[in-house]
Amino acid sequence: MSPGNQTLKEFILVGFSQNRHISLLFFAALFIIYILTIFGNGFLICAVFISPKLHTSMYFFLCNLSFLDLCFSSSSVPKMFLDAISRTRTVSVFSCVVQMNIGLFLGGTEGLLLAVMAYDRYIAICIPLYYVIIMNYNICRNIAVTMWLGSFFISVGPTILKPLIFCTENQLDHFVCEILALLKIACGNLTFYKLRLFIVSLFVLLLPFVFIVVSYILIISSILKIHSNEGRSKAFSTCASHLIVVFMFYGTTITMYMGQTKNLSSMLKYISLIYGVITPVVNPLIYSLRNNEVKEALVKIVTKLSV
Repeated sequence: MSPGNQTLKEFILVGFSQNRHISLLFFAALFIIYILTIFGNGFLICAVFISPKLHTSMYFFLCNLSFLDLCFSSSSVPKMFLDAISRTRTVSVFSCVVQMNIGLFLGGTEGLLLAVMAYDRYIAICIPLYYVIIMNYNICRNIAVTMWLGSFFISVGPTILKPLIFCTENQLDHFVCEILALLKIACGNLTFYKLRLFIVSLFVLLLPFVFIVVSYILIISSILKIHSNEGRSKAFSTCASHLIVVFMFYGTTITMYMGQTKNLSSMLKYISLIYGVITPVVNPLIYSLRNNEVKEALVKIVTKLSV
């Protein structure tokens, strides 16, 4: 992941505010959110591994989502801690490019994963008799491997083959090394990178989002045919949890990467807080608090730890 023949050695991250009191408040909020992210996603992963009732395709992909959120949050938030209490918010060019590639990889993977989870819910609700056959362990494992590897090659591959070049501008108007912020200060012809970013966003954001919308139209249609109020309520509850995550993630990422970013340039770093910091902590809360099976598994874990 060499950044190429740069003359710069490091970037200065502008962050949110130079005010000491605001920075300390930001640090405290980040610390609480990060701890909740670690424990929430960690407990969810443990619950899926420990409880035999959760050894299904739905929880297999949910476990993937929790692991992804742990990695996503850990790739940026710890550095944000340091910058919030430091007077010199610098990062080396190499580290910045590495962080950018990790963000692209994990963001692309989440875009694909949420679509896979929607497909899983579609099979479970619309074709329940064939659910175990269609979504068996081998198929789920192959989907997961293809998804992770595919995201890596289409998101990171082009950047590795043709790294960005930076000349003189070293102030990065962001709190992390976001590719949109880096493109603003990169030099040379950026047509390749912008076109590549648009194409990748099309495949890992827009198309998965359209797929999810179509899936849920079919799912809601099937749910309305359920005669049991309890069954209909449970199905709606599960779908509502997924849709909250979907709109939080795709709403912000599509706005940033496929929207009119020129009109939102001053808001990019605030928008990226939603999918980079808030979504990883909200995911486990939504899935655990709205799911009785997960809550039962979590109670068992807490009981075992307290003995």
